[in-house]
Amino acid sequence: MSRRIILKAAAAAAFALVTSTTMQAALAADTIKVGILHSLSGTMAISETSLKDVALMTIAEINAKGGVLGKKLEAVVVDPASNWPLFAEKARQLVAQDKVAVVFGCWTSVSRKSVLPVFKELNSLLFYPVQYEGEELEKNVFYTGAAPNQQAIPAVEYLMSKDGGGAKRFVLLGTDYVYPRTTNKILRAFLKSKGVKESDISEVYTPFGHADYQTIVANIKKFSTGGKTAVISTINGDSNVPFYKELGNAGLKATDVPVVAFSVGEEELRGIDTKPLLGHLAAWNYFESVKNPVNTAFIKQWKAYAVAQKLPNAGSVVTNDPMEATYVGIYMWAQAVEKAKSTDTDKVIAAMAGQSVKAPSGFTLTMDATNHHLHKPVMIGEIKGDGQFNVVWKTKEPIRAQPWSPFIKGNEGKQKL
Repeated sequence: MSRRIILKAAAAAAFALVTSTTMQAALAADTIKVGILHSLSGTMAISETSLKDVALMTIAEINAKGGVLGKKLEAVVVDPASNWPLFAEKARQLVAQDKVAVVFGCWTSVSRKSVLPVFKELNSLLFYPVQYEGEELEKNVFYTGAAPNQQAIPAVEYLMSKDGGGAKRFVLLGTDYVYPRTTNKILRAFLKSKGVKESDISEVYTPFGHADYQTIVANIKKFSTGGKTAVISTINGDSNVPFYKELGNAGLKATDVPVVAFSVGEEELRGIDTKPLLGHLAAWNYFESVKNPVNTAFIKQWKAYAVAQKLPNAGSVVTNDPMEATYVGIYMWAQAVEKAKSTDTDKVIAAMAGQSVKAPSGFTLTMDATNHHLHKPVMIGEIKGDGQFNVVWKTKEPIRAQPWSPFIKGNEGKQKL
């Protein structure tokens, strides 16, 4: 082979490499990468997998409408596997390596706390879609789930009311991590402000993945003999399945000791025999059973997407509160990017103030201009035999979040960034 032929071949190969690299760069420039950071395995997969799927559905819907800034959204999905330190590693990978413009993810507060330093250091954005304990306000986070005054406090007020059964004694039962412990610290202070004695409050924690609730349920039954009792459940993940089964086994009915759950929705009740749980409660800002045109369209779209994507048990999929919060958060971010004409973090943060979306809850949800939380309605639902909820109480209007609970000393004047 002559030297001239070799040089020509080398030149052609170099040209092809440069062209390929240029085309890849051009293709990347035509998309906006967004990260999805949810546990698809481990104890939290029961709750988080559907959030990944509804995020992908929402991204596909936005792309079908023309994308954002004329560009298609490209989802980058990672699985932190219910491993809290791994959340931080995966968040850093998404922002620093994959160059995503925003991340939608986390469920537990320990996972959110794990990733916060990453988003602050790299000045990137996290949209967090789940109810939480508050006592936090970060520039780099938008909280689309409920603060305690949008879920926990109204739920306990309801239980203490005549309509809610007039509870006088309370069992605070949770998974042993920051969300339940901080929420229960707030609830203890609230209950004491209402005149509830220390001896009328029992506080119990179990580890993630805990499966044996026989002794705990027996103790609840015994505690309830001292007066009208309610259980406030902050159990997270797949531990809810054995807890509710044990309630049924023990014959502990809602008419005897009502349980109000803050982390159990339609998704967690899928596959559980809910007949023994009739009348037990959950407090959220959305239920699949609410009737309005936006929700009807949302449910129809989700069910069609599940079938089209051949999701597991596609024929029985349900919607729930964190799924709605994910959907709303992605649309708000897209609207803010369009307003800012940029995916730059600081520009998007400025543009997020006051963004609103007509949500499946039937309410128009607005992002607060000063505290990065949504104004949300509060709803309390009773579990029905089909795994759905009958809404027994709700606020007339969306409630402004109080990230810093007024029942914790030193929180006065802390409601802004």
